[in-house]
Amino acid sequence: MRVTAEAKAKTRERILEAAQKLFAGQGFEATTTRDVAREAGIAAGTLFNYFPTKEDILACQAHEALDRARADFERCADEAASLDEALFASIAAGLRKLKPLRKHLPALLQSALSPLAAAPSGEAVSLRVSFLETVAELAEKHGVGELPPVALQLAWTLYTGVLVFWASDKSPRQEDSLALLDQSLKMFVRWLASAECGIRNAE
Repeated sequence: MRVTAEAKAKTRERILEAAQKLFAGQGFEATTTRDVAREAGIAAGTLFNYFPTKEDILACQAHEALDRARADFERCADEAASLDEALFASIAAGLRKLKPLRKHLPALLQSALSPLAAAPSGEAVSLRVSFLETVAELAEKHGVGELPPVALQLAWTLYTGVLVFWASDKSPRQEDSLALLDQSLKMFVRWLASAECGIRNAE
């Protein structure tokens, strides 16, 4: 019997829901793909048709969370905001949606958030590419123009640095992470302005 696209989508959703429950209850490291398959009510072999590893499941959860964050940001974006304010609002929206996965960030940083990571199963682009596309779009919207590769690398480094700090931030509502993000983005935008000026002078 042929499995319909709707049935596949439902199975995929069951896997993600089962994994979220298990990761939250017993931790990412302690959860096996066999545990996830059992919780989702499918055979272990079937799970691998959807996600080759549990890291892929976690990456998919992060991707979906950040997609929701991007939609929220786009709905509520302040047109009058400066570039650093817009970047802050975009990344802060992502942190809010990633909060249920915060304690699993070390695993994400080693897999899905690695510069060499491929797109998670079912996604067109990697988390890194998706993030950098947002940064580039906001920069262009604020008149900075096309960002050079070094600027994109710096943006990614700042972002992952904030994520590492945020993963273990014990301040109320992770306020220290937000302060770090704010200062980092202000420095990044100031650097962009000076770099752009230097490029124009060189021309």
